[in-house]
Amino acid sequence: HLKKELFNVTAGTFDALALQLFLFQYENNPVYRQYCKTLKIIPTAITSLQQIPFLPIRFFKTLKIMTGSFQPQAVFESSGTSGSTNSLHLVKELSLYEESFVKSFTHFYGDPSQYCILGLLPSYLQKGNSSLIYMVNELIKCSSSPLSGFYLNEYKQLYETLVKNEEEAQQTLLIGVTYALLDFAEQYQPNLCTTIVMETGGMKGRRKEMTREQVHQNLKQRLGITAVHAEYGMTELLSQAYSHENGKFVCPAWMKVLIRADDDPFDITANLSGVNNSAEGIINIIDLANLYSCAFIATDDLGKLYADGSFEVRGRMDNSDIRGCGLMIL
Repeated sequence: HLKKELFNVTAGTFDALALQLFLFQYENNPVYRQYCKTLKIIPTAITSLQQIPFLPIRFFKTLKIMTGSFQPQAVFESSGTSGSTNSLHLVKELSLYEESFVKSFTHFYGDPSQYCILGLLPSYLQKGNSSLIYMVNELIKCSSSPLSGFYLNEYKQLYETLVKNEEEAQQTLLIGVTYALLDFAEQYQPNLCTTIVMETGGMKGRRKEMTREQVHQNLKQRLGITAVHAEYGMTELLSQAYSHENGKFVCPAWMKVLIRADDDPFDITANLSGVNNSAEGIINIIDLANLYSCAFIATDDLGKLYADGSFEVRGRMDNSDIRGCGLMIL
């Protein structure tokens, strides 16, 4: 039932479906159930999103977060840093992930078959087991353009492809890790009109840390674009949020961001009202596509939530691990 309703959820049905999923995961996810019991949670007493316990994201580093018993079709691994313990996401059904990112991309950007999709994700390609690489690769397969593909360090070839697409007015998506986009933009300055440039975050120690505003201003000046898009996702999620400009992310219907207080992890803001109403703190995420892992994740990202459900990422908690997909600290 949950799987059938997942991608048909609306703003009016989200809360009820999330509460059903909470009970399902409490009963069938041993790690999550033990976590709830440690907090002395009575599952039948949970009646709102704010009352649902959110699993600390670091649990994915040391424990098998599984709802039900299954042989995973894939195990996604976070990029992390040298010597760090990486998170593992055991994926029961890749088709669930595929449906999530294709429907989300189509909602925000249109049919992926109409794009030439260019992936500038060298560090992820070299490591393997990346959920981001899997997503971009599948979107490339959806593309009808023969020029779609990945690039490691072939900046000249990438430049020539972008110029050709611009000449032919071919709608193009250039999605890249931040440091690689900056490296490319320093060496080549194509004037992009029909190309969407999307950064996924991450310097990975390759470059001096910069604020989001500095990164976007740099790319806009060098690439001739008016806005830099961004993708917010992570190994532990099967859904992504997208930003069309100014770093304000919007979730698909089956994903929701909440804010918890930085001095009380159980003080959670779920719903806001009023044009200027907002909440700042640490980001909690409900990802209904995480049907067979855990849908309720307490991240280490600092953020700001707005009344319309959009949100900004403001950096990382102090003393939290550096993550490959983490956005730059403001």
